Amino acid sequence: MTLLRVRGFDVCKGYLEPARQAVLIEALRPVLKAAPLFSPKVRGGGQMSVRMTSAGQFGWYSDGSGYRYAEQHPKGQKWPAIPEAVLDIWRDLTGLERQPECCLLNYYGEGARMGLHQDKDEADFSFPVVSISLGDDGLFRIGNRTRGGRTESVWLNSGDVVVMGGEARLAYHGVDRIRFKSSRLLPKGGRINLTLRVVT
Repeated sequence: MTLLRVRGFDVCKGYLEPARQAVLIEALRPVLKAAPLFSPKVRGGGQMSVRMTSAGQFGWYSDGSGYRYAEQHPKGQKWPAIPEAVLDIWRDLTGLERQPECCLLNYYGEGARMGLHQDKDEADFSFPVVSISLGDDGLFRIGNRTRGGRTESVWLNSGDVVVMGGEARLAYHGVDRIRFKSSRLLPKGGRINLTLRVVT
């Protein structure tokens, strides 16, 4: 593993070797079966280009009325538990006793992207957000704590993990594009991004 520090973001390059990446994908299959991917709407009525679902006590949700955490999948069922293989990464990299209450799973297909945004729907910003990349390469862009100004980008590869804490916790960030089918981890291509968050 190589640790890069980019504007306060700890980028753990190669944190997950290929065997652990494959274990994580298998651990996520029951999650995706219990809580299928959906395409959230945004303010104004459009739809995000990424599809998503969640695990844990809360799931992140978006519709025409705004962004929020919800205790149920849009189909009405409770979110499944966060797999232990995912929680192990949180425990190892944060050293915290407090466990994440949400694991947001974003799936980036061909042409999908995520605009610059802040993770600010949580109650306590002293806890970090841990972001796990699986599958195709994604161009991760890091901005500032306010909109505008110079940004910096880094390619995230399958097995990379980013820890956003401290001054980086409320920095704007996003994914400009992916290199579709640059990885063989997902047979149909695409990128899975898991973000672990303490919500309450």
